[in-house]
Amino acid sequence: MTQFDRPSQEEEPIPPALAHDAIDLPDESRATWFSWLTQHYHTLLNILTVVMFGGALWLLHYEFRNLHAHDVAESFETLPWQAVVLSLFFTVLNYAVMIGYDWLAVNLIDHVLKLRQVAIVSFLYYSFSNTLGSVFGGTPIRVRLYASWGMTSPEIVRMILLIAAAFWMGLFTLGGTLFLFTPFDIPARFNLPLTTSRPLGAILLSMVGLFFVVCWVRQRPLHWMKINFQPPPLRIALAQTLVSATDFMCASAALYVLLPKDAQISFLPFTAIFILAIIVSLVSHVPGGLGVLELVVVTMLPFSDSHGLLASLLAYRVIYYLLPLTVGLCIVGVATFRQHAGKATAVGKEVVRWTSVIGPSVVTGGVFVAGLILLISGSLPAEKGRMALLREFLPLPVVEVSHLLGSVIGALLLVLARGLQRRIDAAWLITCILLGCGVLVTLAKGFDYEEAIVLFVLLLALLPCRSHFFRKGQLLSPNLSPTWLLAVVLSLGLIFWIVMFAYRHVEYNNDLWWEFAYRRDAPRSLRALLAAAVTITVFAVASLLRPKPITPTLATDEELAEVADLVTKSEATHAHLALLGDKRFVFSHDRQAAVMFGCQGNCWITMGDPFGQAASMDDAAWNFREACDAAGTWPVFYQVSQASLSRYVEMGLTLIKLGEEARVSLVDFSLEGSQRRGLRHTDKKCQEAGLTFEVVPQADVAEIMPRMKEISDAWLGDKSTGEKGFSLGFFREEYLSRYDIALVRDAQGTAIAFANIWRGADKQELSLDLMRYVPDAQRNVMEYLFIELMRYGHQQGYQWFNLGMAPLSGIDANRLGPLWNRVCSVVYQHGEHFYNFQGLRNYKDKFDPVWSPKYLASPGGIALPQVLANVSTLISGGVGKLLHR
Repeated sequence: MTQFDRPSQEEEPIPPALAHDAIDLPDESRATWFSWLTQHYHTLLNILTVVMFGGALWLLHYEFRNLHAHDVAESFETLPWQAVVLSLFFTVLNYAVMIGYDWLAVNLIDHVLKLRQVAIVSFLYYSFSNTLGSVFGGTPIRVRLYASWGMTSPEIVRMILLIAAAFWMGLFTLGGTLFLFTPFDIPARFNLPLTTSRPLGAILLSMVGLFFVVCWVRQRPLHWMKINFQPPPLRIALAQTLVSATDFMCASAALYVLLPKDAQISFLPFTAIFILAIIVSLVSHVPGGLGVLELVVVTMLPFSDSHGLLASLLAYRVIYYLLPLTVGLCIVGVATFRQHAGKATAVGKEVVRWTSVIGPSVVTGGVFVAGLILLISGSLPAEKGRMALLREFLPLPVVEVSHLLGSVIGALLLVLARGLQRRIDAAWLITCILLGCGVLVTLAKGFDYEEAIVLFVLLLALLPCRSHFFRKGQLLSPNLSPTWLLAVVLSLGLIFWIVMFAYRHVEYNNDLWWEFAYRRDAPRSLRALLAAAVTITVFAVASLLRPKPITPTLATDEELAEVADLVTKSEATHAHLALLGDKRFVFSHDRQAAVMFGCQGNCWITMGDPFGQAASMDDAAWNFREACDAAGTWPVFYQVSQASLSRYVEMGLTLIKLGEEARVSLVDFSLEGSQRRGLRHTDKKCQEAGLTFEVVPQADVAEIMPRMKEISDAWLGDKSTGEKGFSLGFFREEYLSRYDIALVRDAQGTAIAFANIWRGADKQELSLDLMRYVPDAQRNVMEYLFIELMRYGHQQGYQWFNLGMAPLSGIDANRLGPLWNRVCSVVYQHGEHFYNFQGLRNYKDKFDPVWSPKYLASPGGIALPQVLANVSTLISGGVGKLLHR
């Protein structure tokens, strides 16, 4: 933000919506509790997930205490092919129905997209989210694809809220109806106050009825916590509920047709139990409801053929969860290769375009799943027929080593998924090698050709993505991601449970570890589990033992010299704020780009996007994110551009719009036309008053520095304010002496106004920062300076003149928008006594600029108020100045 953002005052505008959170503080105890909760919210949620997952596995272990693994395997292999085909049919139908969620939401927000585009997003989103949940879920895929097709952030947020509402209303409608009219008994051993599902059904239907009434009569948004939701029209709400109910019916049917023959339950009562399992899975936050869904079904359906029931649940996991994920990976792999082959058809070109957007995210999740598959495979008994075949062709040591290596490779893939998520080039290379080795190992350890095919397809998808893994960082981060830790803990817990379950009837003794034979599956699985656990532990300990990065200090003279070189390579003029001397820096690994930031509270706050060489900006941003993780602080990216939003979405940050930036095209700049009639009038009046404009070269600035100091002091005294910093410049001779100075003189030749000139690389952008003028200067003297500087930029061949941001302007106040948008809209329209929001926007509109949005990217949820308070404090110059304001 430049000095021009506030022509009448020095300090940068602080939206009241931000300042309120910093001023209206609760009492000390509540503030301490809230701060602790916001900092540990995700940790507590992860602990709850682990507890729920571990509890589900323990209960499943108890329910299946009398089962034998080989009996389950035989039941799995003897599933009727008709049932498998029917389950596949209902799965395909289900994924087709789920397109309706996105299609209705896209049409409701009135954004034009083709059905095939919506279908692409829907399939990829649900195939990944259903399987991976919040670990490597599909939300970034959905956001990146819709954003690449021109959908704005507010539109995407509205759409996600609408889809979430449709999902829950369909779940409650179908569940409430079935709970009430086809009730099931709740086992007494649960010690719950309910004996049947009828009361729960009545509650759910009451909630649904209330929602429909609100959709019918409510014309204004609903506000709850920090969410602003405009209920859809009743007809749309009914259509969304129908789509959601059909979704759950199809998902239930895909499992129902796989149930054993002795299943003495009809479809609707079973669907009621299935809905209960879905609700419990969602509450548990376990990815894909793994273990939780199975537990509810098993406890509510006590079949005599427990082997067949477990086999049905395993088949359902493969058909409904893993198969769509594999198809998604295949689509991305094939499309990516067609991109490099240059043989895409008209439809193929469309697929190629979106795979280049979401391909890296897809294959990163796929690598984690591949590692999990290898670990599960290494924990289960080998198929007898295949082992007999291997016995004829491979010696026992090869089989034993391959089995052990399979689990080690699986554990390494879990580790490397984190590196891929961070876009590390070494992670890409090692993963490709391990996937290739994994193909050979899976064939050698048990002729598991299904796993070999999955690994090979994933390798094909990963190979062409080399350019997306560009960072030169180290594989081991000093700070482990909580999400990655959660995923690894759940994975190892699952593998341990599988081994304990599969070989519960094998008597344990120390000699078991040293037994080697083709049909000795238990010792082989134990060794594989130990190898995987050791591999993960070694990487975790090595990561923890790495020295924790030191918080960067204010830039030294040597760093400023290095930063100054990067500033000259940056097309965006905001990079010049790095030379103020009040910033800290995190560089890319090649030191060709950097992030400038300030520290406030538990936040590290950047000023804009990274600057320097464009090819290194992503690396600098990720290094900053990891430095924040290592220091235990929240990363906040302030005033970032729309073009870079996908970078912050991949980091898992929340985006809110701050306002819009004005840029004037200088290619054909002139004062002609009705739009600039006022500028012509200002220019004429100032010239008649004898004002003159000149650009003082940097080499001559020292001569006029004393007069500039006089002007600055007079300006500060007239405004009764002090110097600020961070997001705008302040009077500092070392800083100003780096630039050419735009100077305005009166009729007597006395300098009465000045501004330092910012130049972007390759003459892409011209702007100014520190603007000062004497109190008795000609009216509109600064407007005259802007006009002349734009003429100068046009003559010099610059493309744009940056007028800075108009806070809170251009924020969509649609009734479906989030609460932040609504608050900003009200402040923008009625907050003129705090700050001249509309006046500033109108002032800049005189120059007929092009407006582009600016955003804040930060942790969301309950952390957002504290983030906004810290941002307000930093940009205002400290708590004292904020409170004084």
